[in-house]
Amino acid sequence: MSQRIKISCLFLLVLLSNVFAVNASKIDFYQIKIYHLKTDAQEKTVDDYLQKAYLPALHRCGIAKVGVFKPIVGDQALVTEKLIYVFIPLQSLNGILELDKKLAKDKKYAADGKTYLDAVFTEAPFERLESIVLKAFEDAPHFMLPNLKSPMKERVYELRSYEAPTEKYFQNKVQMFNKGDEIGLFKRLNFNAVFYGEVIAGSRMPNLMYLTTFENKTDRDAHWKAFSADDYWKKLSAMPEYQHNVSKNDTKFVYPTDYSDI
Repeated sequence: MSQRIKISCLFLLVLLSNVFAVNASKIDFYQIKIYHLKTDAQEKTVDDYLQKAYLPALHRCGIAKVGVFKPIVGDQALVTEKLIYVFIPLQSLNGILELDKKLAKDKKYAADGKTYLDAVFTEAPFERLESIVLKAFEDAPHFMLPNLKSPMKERVYELRSYEAPTEKYFQNKVQMFNKGDEIGLFKRLNFNAVFYGEVIAGSRMPNLMYLTTFENKTDRDAHWKAFSADDYWKKLSAMPEYQHNVSKNDTKFVYPTDYSDI
């Protein structure tokens, strides 16, 4: 092999490695924190912490948009616990660890969040803190802000979790969204999806999650009615290769808090 060919091959390898590195950085990772609360006092403490300390600190770290959501509850008498969901988009998987390091050095964050951060064990601000880590789908590599006009508390956000019977069936369902273009169907019908993601760490696996958004309950019901009647969905859902790939559909209806960015 001539010296010129060797140099050309080396240049090509470097170019390809740079391309792969760029592509890898173009897929978002997400962390969803779920605060499990028991009392109104805990809810107020966490709300104050998120609004006055945590979100401003994340903004200083370059994370411009953070979602904070609460469940839509029909009958308060049936509520056994309060929940707060925090959606954090990140540019890399390592971003979760890097974020914790940055927060540890942020003196303003420590001061603004002192009540929550320095809470004594007899007055814990939550009962349990759950964390879910996701990788964005190939055909939806970045989260999107919803294009809605209604007030925050009137909106209906639908957080769905699709569990699969095996890892193979899980990958099949992900393929149904990507190659099968279920994502394209949601987009065509204006479901205002915020994200689609594969769960890579969480208490329920294998599964995927996605978040669609609507002006209100009536708007949500109309969208799903159109979805069920859509010819492409009828064709896609009937394909033999996409059968039995969801063993459990867990749907949560939430609304964004007044201080949520999403």
